[in-house]
Amino acid sequence: MVVMPMAGRPSLFRSTLMLTGVGVAGQFFGFLYRIAMARLAGAEVLGLYQLIMPAYAVIQSICISGLAVAVSVLSSECHARRDYAALGPVAAAGLRGMAALWLPLAAVVFFRSEWIAVHLLGDARTRLGLLLLPPVLLLTGVENLQKQQFYGIGSMRLPAGVEVGEQVLRSACIILLLVVLKPEQPERAAALIVLGLLFSEIFSSGVLTIARLRRSRRISEDGRIPPGQLRRRLCAIALPVSFTALAGNLMGAATSVLIPQLLVRHGLSSEQAMEEFGVLLGMTLPLLMIPTAFVNALSLALLPRLTQERSLGQMGAFRRTGEKAMLAVCYVVLPLIALIAALGPDLGTLLFAEPRAGRHILPLAVGMGAGCCHAVLGCMLNALGKQSQSAAVSLFCGSLELLATVVLTPRLGIAGFVAAFVGTGLLGCVLCLFLVWRYAGGHLDCYRCFSAPVLAALLAALLVHLGYHLCRDAGLGTVWAVIGGIAAGLVVYWCAMAAQGIRPLWVIRSP
Repeated sequence: MVVMPMAGRPSLFRSTLMLTGVGVAGQFFGFLYRIAMARLAGAEVLGLYQLIMPAYAVIQSICISGLAVAVSVLSSECHARRDYAALGPVAAAGLRGMAALWLPLAAVVFFRSEWIAVHLLGDARTRLGLLLLPPVLLLTGVENLQKQQFYGIGSMRLPAGVEVGEQVLRSACIILLLVVLKPEQPERAAALIVLGLLFSEIFSSGVLTIARLRRSRRISEDGRIPPGQLRRRLCAIALPVSFTALAGNLMGAATSVLIPQLLVRHGLSSEQAMEEFGVLLGMTLPLLMIPTAFVNALSLALLPRLTQERSLGQMGAFRRTGEKAMLAVCYVVLPLIALIAALGPDLGTLLFAEPRAGRHILPLAVGMGAGCCHAVLGCMLNALGKQSQSAAVSLFCGSLELLATVVLTPRLGIAGFVAAFVGTGLLGCVLCLFLVWRYAGGHLDCYRCFSAPVLAALLAALLVHLGYHLCRDAGLGTVWAVIGGIAAGLVVYWCAMAAQGIRPLWVIRSP
């Protein structure tokens, strides 16, 4: 077999740091076009866009999500065995499977778009955006599957650079389309946002395809995985993940469609309900999701690393890597979420010119933190080959969240959805933690992993809130008061952790 020379796999810390930078850049440019949408189009357009996105997520979960995980896992296993020639067949099989799943779904969306818009999404104005979704999803699948193979073999720089370029192009396209065309009708504004996604996906999928084909030309023989076995392995990994993602997105889509209707039953008008919905899902939750760039980066780097350790029988290293990942989330992400929550109303006004963006941000921060821990634990279960158990937890918690939302929202308003989001997020985290302990062995130091960073983050958040208002009373502008408050909060957090005998960066970087 002709072996293609490959660089050694970078460390988990360096890979996560690199991908976090990409994620932060993506969040920054994502906020640019969200701010542009909020200011140029308004909350009603954001609400329509949020109605279209669940359809995007449902189709993506069927066509892409499971196959992307399967391609990453199998590519990592081939890389660990130095079977580099098998990488081409793995990617090709994933792309063929994605195209076969995409074609019938695209036909349904194209021919039944009006029925989907009216009867499933609950608003006929989403039809234009729906018609643009199939080509966006096809290119997204081509991009994601090839990107996951690069991540699986430890090649981070190219897909990371493509990701940044895609985010820059997406933000520029959406802003230019809204500014130049100035759509007066909300449905056309929402469709232009989807069109901006299409332009950015053309760029990213094209660059990654060229890079993968150039790499594959350097290998002249087929890999050692027989085609039948390769298809069976892909299906065994992809089906539970796809089913989980599909069910979760269907329940999320149902929740998104139902929330405006449930708010009307609570007593709001249709316009007020759509605005409340747009503020919560288009402003408040994205504000809290800023630190999740680190979690997404960690998951991308973690799955191939854990898969390699498990495939080589290195379970001690597997447990150490998993514990380090959980500590990284608790030491980095949780305090950042706490600091954002402390300044929520003021950040919402500053970024979106919408004071309602900070409403309910404190309880939502708890649910977001639990979701970040759940993501890392689910990644560990996927690396262990326990996709079915992870799927069962996700389905149970998703069903419970939907039920609680339907029951509580007509009585409590949007606070009903918030309560369901927080409660089921905490439950899912606890259940996944139990499964990881059962199948991987070992245990987490609860004080070092949870109690110490939570206490330090709470102290920092309280002082940030106090410091921000002192700065405002002293005459500083909102921007400088926010920057100063967050900087002071990070210093207080670091000192509080050091007083408890913990140095976060040393713990994360230690082998």
